[in-house]
Amino acid sequence: MRVGSPRRVSSHVLTAQLALVVGVTALVSGVFLAPLSDQLDRQATRRALAIAQTTAARPGLADELTAAAHAAERPSPRGPLQTEAERIRRATGAEYVVIMDERGIRWSHPSPSALGRHVSTDPGPVLSGRDVAQIDDGTLGRTARGKAPLRNADGRIIGAVSVGIDYANVRESLLALVPKLLTYAGGALAVGALAACLLARRLRRRTHALAFSDISALLAEREAMLHGLAEGVVALDADGRVRLVNDEAQRLLGLGADALGRPVTEALGPGRTADVLSGRVAGRDLVTVRGSRVLVANRMPTADGGAVATLRDRTELERLGRELEGTRGLLDALRAQDHEHANRLHTLLGLLELGLHEDAARYVTEALGVHRATAEEVTERVHDPLVSALLVGKAAVAAERGVALRLHPDSFLPDRLADPSGLVTVVGNLVDNALDAAAGSAEPAVEVELRVEGDRTVVLAVRDTGPGVPAAHRESVFEEGWSTKAAADAGADSGEEGGSTAHRGLGLALIRRFAQRAGGTVRVGTATGNDTWTGGGAEFRVVLPEALTDTAHAAPDRVRGGDSAADPACASAAASAVDLAAASAAASAAASAADPAADPAEGDRLPPEGDRPEAATAEAATAEGAPSRTRSEADAGSRT
Repeated sequence: MRVGSPRRVSSHVLTAQLALVVGVTALVSGVFLAPLSDQLDRQATRRALAIAQTTAARPGLADELTAAAHAAERPSPRGPLQTEAERIRRATGAEYVVIMDERGIRWSHPSPSALGRHVSTDPGPVLSGRDVAQIDDGTLGRTARGKAPLRNADGRIIGAVSVGIDYANVRESLLALVPKLLTYAGGALAVGALAACLLARRLRRRTHALAFSDISALLAEREAMLHGLAEGVVALDADGRVRLVNDEAQRLLGLGADALGRPVTEALGPGRTADVLSGRVAGRDLVTVRGSRVLVANRMPTADGGAVATLRDRTELERLGRELEGTRGLLDALRAQDHEHANRLHTLLGLLELGLHEDAARYVTEALGVHRATAEEVTERVHDPLVSALLVGKAAVAAERGVALRLHPDSFLPDRLADPSGLVTVVGNLVDNALDAAAGSAEPAVEVELRVEGDRTVVLAVRDTGPGVPAAHRESVFEEGWSTKAAADAGADSGEEGGSTAHRGLGLALIRRFAQRAGGTVRVGTATGNDTWTGGGAEFRVVLPEALTDTAHAAPDRVRGGDSAADPACASAAASAVDLAAASAAASAAASAADPAADPAEGDRLPPEGDRPEAATAEAATAEGAPSRTRSEADAGSRT
């Protein structure tokens, strides 16, 4: 509980607004009254001057003054000039009407005792022929005066007429307007106060009755929280413009300070990431790829029509997931190897128990010899140990799933890859996808072709006997989140009710990004027939320029035509392939020997080439290379 809580923002605003309204009302009233007072003064002086001019222009007045002055009469209260002046004064409501001669002697005045005396103010200006209008003090107090020269028939100035209006009457006129002014000012003040109160109430609701110090503390806490989060946060307004980006979001998305205020599609550019943040792609835990990062995004709409999106970096998690998938593949290969070894041992035991010792010896010799030769043929065509070990391991998994995995007879890959692990990722993803697609076909088969064009370009083609990719979807397959796998399967993988494909559809997207970074291309089409392929299904073709190092930097025994056995790495891979690949063929041969009526095993799908199975066929292999090469399967990368 807070003791001595500071005043709320709404209270501060209300006080300031009330003070402002009162100040403005007072200022407007003063500004209105000041010119009004001057205007009333001018009106009074102009009125006095008009009376004076009218009196001076009265016919016969100048003659009467001239006659009285020539007769040397003393001004009399009953004289014609006094009588006429008093009549005019009473008729106009003036304070006084004074007629003076050219010496400044009064011939009329409201006070008879002032007759015959010199006027109290300087008559010089009016006797010189000028009209005078002013506020001045005299014997009768402060008055608004107007003086006009009195001329005879010849136009000569023989005197003047001075008229005064009591200034108290002017003040009374001004004061008579004050109540109306105060009424208007009070109404304006009331309206302003009401508006200030309503605004303060609205402000109190919007600020949740917080004080300035509370708002400042909240802003500081928000900044600390946003910039301390391990997740990226992007806030958008109702028009889709970026209004807030924390440090982590700037790092993950590669945004700068200039992104604020720009539409999210303009700041990020076209792509899935912009579609997810703008809400065009809906869902939870949506996976997107930004540069080399794999991100998981969630978007939450806000009450004002905007949205707040959170971003988590799954790059490391995806790498670990790919390693886990590789480990699972290795386990599958070992399981297949165990199965084949068990079949081989059972067959060998049966032959021995039947006393067929020569058949047993021939069976072991033929099985080991054939598949040692098969593994050596694979390593002769694919000199890179990682890629060859990957193909041998994938062949074991393919055999377990009943899919024939073949290597095109024209395939050749020297051991001078610039990025072996990158190619392993590409090959592993495409082969996994092809195995999934071909598994449900009538004659499931997958063919891998690796060849070199020019000095440094590697071309990879993977064909399958699956349903293929429709022409309308051949660009969509490379987008993040696009997948042909069933939602039910996705739901089982994700462990969520109803399934989710949020974490699928990354493999091909990553392959395209890898190829683009290397300056290459990835395309998908329909597999066409050739000498070793009947056609149909899908064909993914990857072209990687600059994938090989210069020939001048490669060892002589690593170029085409050399002896692969001379390369210790190839020899190791070949030996590993022999050890792991023998089990599959042995089991197939044993099954045929034990039961001639049985269906031919997977090894029988290998097309013959002379006196031996086709050199490029790796379907009889049961696992990936030696233990030192088990990372090849882990490097096989993400799954579509």
